[in-house]
Amino acid sequence: MSKLLIVVDMQNDFIDGALGTSEAQAIVENVSAKIKEYDENGDLVIFTADTHQENYLDTQEGRNLPVPHCIKGSPGWDISSKLPRPEDAPVIEKNTFGSKELGIMLMELERSGQTPESIELVGLCTDICVISNAMMVKAFLPEVPVSVDASCCAGVTPKSHENALKAMEMCQIRID
Repeated sequence: MSKLLIVVDMQNDFIDGALGTSEAQAIVENVSAKIKEYDENGDLVIFTADTHQENYLDTQEGRNLPVPHCIKGSPGWDISSKLPRPEDAPVIEKNTFGSKELGIMLMELERSGQTPESIELVGLCTDICVISNAMMVKAFLPEVPVSVDASCCAGVTPKSHENALKAMEMCQIRID
């Protein structure tokens, strides 16, 4: 495998649903083109999906962000139908910001001799889940170059998006 694209939480609730923003809506076309590029080159694409249950408001996250979203099985939980989905692209359900399952998958790739030469992240939200997963990728595969395409990400606010990009850059994650 040469390259890996991680598409973080491009779900309806983050685009135009419960927590949607105009900035999130504006990146859908860019993310779609990026997925097509990786798929056409035969590179691996992995999706993450923020996944909560009906008791979301009773969780720590729900108490701090009391907006039900990405409830498993709801239309808001679905990955946007405006994005292409390569047949072999796994979807990793995660119940918190960073995905330990993604880390385990990266370890398994490394153990099987399939470490990607580079990893790129795109998606939502730059300042919560993209940064969390980018840091996990760096922790699990510290010698693999990691990048984030800023034109394929949106934060909760434009300012928090920029702050997250700066923080990732300080941690040796290239910002394109």
